[in-house]
Amino acid sequence: MRTYREVFRVPEFTPLFLVSATQVAASTASGLALGTLVYAATGSPLLSALSMFGPSLAQVAGALALLSAADRLPPRAALSGLSALFALGTAALALPGLPVAAVLAIVFGLGAAASLGGAVRYGLLTEILPKDGYLLGRSVLNMSGGTMQIGGYAAGGLLVTALSARGTLLIAAGLYALAGATARVGLSGRPARAGGRPSVAETWRVNARLWSSAPRRHVYYALWVPNGLIVGCESLFVPYAPRHAGLLFAVGSLGMLMGDLLTGRLLPPHRRERLAAPLRLLLAAPYLVFALRPPLPLALAAVALASIGFSATLALQQRLMALTPDEMSGQALGLHSSGMLAMQGVSAALAGALAQPTSPAAAMATLAAVSVAVTLALAPGLRGGPGARRPRAAPSEGTAEGPVEGAAREG
Repeated sequence: MRTYREVFRVPEFTPLFLVSATQVAASTASGLALGTLVYAATGSPLLSALSMFGPSLAQVAGALALLSAADRLPPRAALSGLSALFALGTAALALPGLPVAAVLAIVFGLGAAASLGGAVRYGLLTEILPKDGYLLGRSVLNMSGGTMQIGGYAAGGLLVTALSARGTLLIAAGLYALAGATARVGLSGRPARAGGRPSVAETWRVNARLWSSAPRRHVYYALWVPNGLIVGCESLFVPYAPRHAGLLFAVGSLGMLMGDLLTGRLLPPHRRERLAAPLRLLLAAPYLVFALRPPLPLALAAVALASIGFSATLALQQRLMALTPDEMSGQALGLHSSGMLAMQGVSAALAGALAQPTSPAAAMATLAAVSVAVTLALAPGLRGGPGARRPRAAPSEGTAEGPVEGAAREG
């Protein structure tokens, strides 16, 4: 597969695309509404950041307890059921007078469930598309996510102003319900990818197997840490510029869209691999300008430029899939997604804590500097080309410490 047109010719890709895009729109609008609601009620950058990105912290619990279900549940039933859960939870957040502690409890619970949703969705993508189409398909989903975030943050800002934050949350709940209906009607009833019952013990066993490979560990670190630190910067957009936070989020999403188009479609594979490390540096370096508290136009330009660097996750995902047996693909991608989102939640909390005694601008510059340092430290362990073939399950796979023979990476 070489073109996006070929990807959309695969029958089940379009409904999966619509489910993903609708969920992103719901998440974007609800996150902005919730952050605005909590900041207005408390005046706390920390609580505002936690309400928007703190649910990502709960991804750790999901990754440790739920991920075995990603390969052991029928994907259509799992996706539609999780969408219904998110619709109910988001509607509950709109209840008047809900204490901040109850708000955080609900969003943390939804965050744990989200770890399973990402694993099911991206594991299903590996079934719907042939192996040579995965990167293109993931690029399309990323670009649709960026597009929906642009529209979601812009529309969310307008809706918060016109309808109130609670009205925006109810609209987001309706979007989640629509995503669930799309999954139920548009996807076929595929069986689970792996046998056996999902359990905490099975989740731990496969996670340990995934983590036992040194090449995979380096990929996971690169997927989680530099990315998460920059999302920590984004979590401070509301306290940094309360009236222009939606615009900052929107240009960040536009940068992500441009990066995914460049990396997923326009760059040939050998250049994509070579540019992966520079893109990870680009993700953080422009945020250093916030140390000078730049005017809004310069801040917007820095955020848009930096967000192009998020596309480095495509090359890292490709490497991860080359290093992972087929029957663990759903859990491997779920561990990537959960770990990345958990790191984003940790970084949001850290960003809020740093901003309390200093300022949002100073905290953003500090996290960007740490992201640059981590990217440079990880570079030696990520040298080499992409995997030439995907490994198959073998008794010794769980203890392999070296690169896969013939092997040369989100979010």
